[in-house]
Amino acid sequence: MASLLPPNRRRWFIILVIFLAIVFNYFDRQILSILKPVLKEEFSLDDSGYAVVVNIFTVCYALMYPVTGWLVDRFGAKLTMFFGIIGWSLACLGGGISKSIGQFTFFRGMLGMAEPTNFPAQLRVITIWFPGKMRATANSLCVAGSSIGAIIAPPLVAWLALAFNWQFVFLVAGAVGLAIAVLWIFIYREPPAEVAREAVGTGNPADSTAFTWRQLWGTRTLWGILLIRFISDPVWYFCLFWLPGYLQEESGLSLQQMGMFGWIPFLVADLGAIATSAWSDRLVKKGKQPLMARKIMLTSVAVLAPLCVLTPYIPNPFVTLFIFSIVGMACLSWLFTVSVVVAEAFPVNNVASVLGIAGGFGAAGAVVFNYFVGQLLGTLGAERIFISMALLHPLAVLVLWTMVRPERPKAKVSVGSEPSPTHAPQVNTSELTLNV
Repeated sequence: MASLLPPNRRRWFIILVIFLAIVFNYFDRQILSILKPVLKEEFSLDDSGYAVVVNIFTVCYALMYPVTGWLVDRFGAKLTMFFGIIGWSLACLGGGISKSIGQFTFFRGMLGMAEPTNFPAQLRVITIWFPGKMRATANSLCVAGSSIGAIIAPPLVAWLALAFNWQFVFLVAGAVGLAIAVLWIFIYREPPAEVAREAVGTGNPADSTAFTWRQLWGTRTLWGILLIRFISDPVWYFCLFWLPGYLQEESGLSLQQMGMFGWIPFLVADLGAIATSAWSDRLVKKGKQPLMARKIMLTSVAVLAPLCVLTPYIPNPFVTLFIFSIVGMACLSWLFTVSVVVAEAFPVNNVASVLGIAGGFGAAGAVVFNYFVGQLLGTLGAERIFISMALLHPLAVLVLWTMVRPERPKAKVSVGSEPSPTHAPQVNTSELTLNV
């Protein structure tokens, strides 16, 4: 069926499948936080023990993210994403049959190894299938699956756990993932020449100039992107891994109430992030350079993130839900659009690698943050945690404006070969975002 679709329709079907994959990617990782009280009792864990389980996933995720970015640039999005979905689905099934904390932690690590394949593959697909004037909107619709997964997880996980048992939740997630893997391998095609030419300026994206892996590390923008993700990602990881448990243990929501209301911040965050992405595309259509449009939008929403500092002083769970709805919108706007910044700033044959390295650094920042949350939440209280989170996005804004710019090599270099000249420090942004 995919081969019979015209390209302008096919790309939206591809986006739909990626959206579904990301929905269940996030659903799978959210199971742990929603079932935190149940799993702590099942495996006799305290907050420090729970943090260890979270960090096993996150460390594996951080280590594998750069590898999967390289795999996407080397072997393409289709096969890399297919095997990634298979891997994380099997990890979910393994979690459901685990009989000890050792077995369960092993499969959480396996989940962390497999899940990073989604986002480098997704960014390459967006870059080669969509021109700059559509890229941020298409990207946001695609990765909106992350928060949709977080939205459906609380009610669905709570219902499955209460109606059956906690193991059944993991088994259902694994089975759905295997079905999505089959759908992906059936529907995805590389773009035809006319679509690729509109998006990246060449009928064959493989012919585009690119930095070698060594050259990438010499670009200022790569280090800027890495710092941005390291600084800002921990706030979103807190929303994913700690907020559901915080609402139950500190704010007094039951598991049933968590199922009824815990999805609200993720829905608001999702809708808000799609709207801010569309706004940045609108700025491009009005004549702003694409990279400048993304910077303006990201700076505007970053002022909302420090609201989290109010959380421990207003212990009402519904006020906490409201605050994190706003904070979550800022977090997702950054996560959605920093990926587009990568596509605007680097050659097409480097975007997956750059996103992979950046995702690894973002997860590494979350590892550090998770450790301190696990140590401080039950001893010194939540105030210092929320004060720290309030500072992170403003710091990321400073990095964005001082370190991120377009990067291009002087001459065409095939991926994997050594170039003779070094990259040019400044280029015309029209080289990347053609037909905007």
